[in-house]
Amino acid sequence: MTKVSVIITVLNGTKWIESCFSSILKQNVTPEFDIEIVVFDDASKDDTARQISEWKEKFQAKNMELTLVKSDFSSPKGVGYGRNVAVERCNGDWLCFQDIDDVMMPDRIRRQLEAGLQLGNNYIIGSKFTRVPQDSTFRFTKWANNLPHDKLSVQIYTSNGPTLIMPTWFMHKDVFHRVGGFCEDGKGTPEDLIFFFKHLNVGGKLHRVDEPLLEYTYHSEATSFSVKSETIDKIRLQQLIETEFNDKEKSQWKEGFMIWNAGRQGRKFYRSLPKEWQNRVTSFCDVDPKLIGTTFNHYEPELRKTLRNVPIVSYKEVTSPVIICMKLDLTDGAFEENLASLNMEEGRDFILFS
Repeated sequence: MTKVSVIITVLNGTKWIESCFSSILKQNVTPEFDIEIVVFDDASKDDTARQISEWKEKFQAKNMELTLVKSDFSSPKGVGYGRNVAVERCNGDWLCFQDIDDVMMPDRIRRQLEAGLQLGNNYIIGSKFTRVPQDSTFRFTKWANNLPHDKLSVQIYTSNGPTLIMPTWFMHKDVFHRVGGFCEDGKGTPEDLIFFFKHLNVGGKLHRVDEPLLEYTYHSEATSFSVKSETIDKIRLQQLIETEFNDKEKSQWKEGFMIWNAGRQGRKFYRSLPKEWQNRVTSFCDVDPKLIGTTFNHYEPELRKTLRNVPIVSYKEVTSPVIICMKLDLTDGAFEENLASLNMEEGRDFILFS
């Protein structure tokens, strides 16, 4: 029989345990698989450990085994460390990652396991989700739930993060071991984004079950709020350089490229590039008539001189390849319409870095 291990890390999670565990208890299990739950308590100071222990009998009554692993440390080690320890202790071939503050839909495990058994052992399998409160992060939710399947491994450099959100991840244990587990650098580390990129870098695939299988809770105590945008920017820029710019089969980038957006985001991206790649930027493009026909002056205060004067042209003069530093769904469709008019292919002619 196939075993699925639900992997949970928790830090001071008493307010969420009831709703999270109840949703696991209500999973629609078939005779072809069973479920175990492995929880890592990351040095909680509240009543988390006692509350979790009280759930053991409830799970046993449904033929589900609950294992609580308590941290050996007096202070939290972080989500990445906790997930790695929980996976080491689990017995399942398949891993279902669940955050303590989220709720599974009754068919989550069954539907994702079906997809995994059909696709094989080289996929991160996500799903659509509902957001709680309903109207929180509207643009992000729309993007994540409606991104076409052929863009899941292409539109990976936006500030939205992984194209499959971590709380919906389901995978064979082979995927976990192939990547080498989660980064254990602790608080402030986007361990999901790092794992996601490593998975793609070793040839891993992505799939989304196109039905909502999780209630994804938005609240101020979420771990994601501890991650600084500068940290995420650095990781995705490194990924872009290593897997796009330095790819021997993508020499077009070395021959020069454009940056779409001569405003703050485009200039920020330019300045974040290593000098080698700054010198390969042939021009900026924009829709603002006040900028078109002028130049971006790359002045370095420490050197007290201008290093380059980069021309700014109309978006109509864009030629591939181009890095687009524009956020989606912010201009009532004007940007998307302009981009579509150029008949360029995402991933080949342009990359979104927004």
